[in-house]
Amino acid sequence: MLAVLAVLIFFMFRNSRKRKADAEQLQAKVQPGAKVMTNFGLFGTILSIDEEENQVLLETSPGTVLTVHRQTVARVVEASETDEAPESLGSEPEFGERVADEPAEGTPSTDETPDAKKSDD
Repeated sequence: MLAVLAVLIFFMFRNSRKRKADAEQLQAKVQPGAKVMTNFGLFGTILSIDEEENQVLLETSPGTVLTVHRQTVARVVEASETDEAPESLGSEPEFGERVADEPAEGTPSTDETPDAKKSDD
């Protein structure tokens, strides 16, 4: 019983240190010019940080500046490297990929099935 309690206390301290280190790392990245996301899902660029008032001026779009509390900045958005070109545009679709049904050339694109549901009566 005491061993389980000791393991529980160990993990509590470990998680506490981990969260503290993550918070310090985030605060080091939060600087003017950084692109960030807030807790409520708003993306923007930091214009300035007021340490005394714990406020951040956040530009969401050109000309739109919002003032938010510093603790609402959830994470710094880093540019993802997804500059890869698609492998092949005319190949078979991958498993689970939805493909739009396109009518063949020369066939009418009208749907001949009725929209009404059939009743079991």
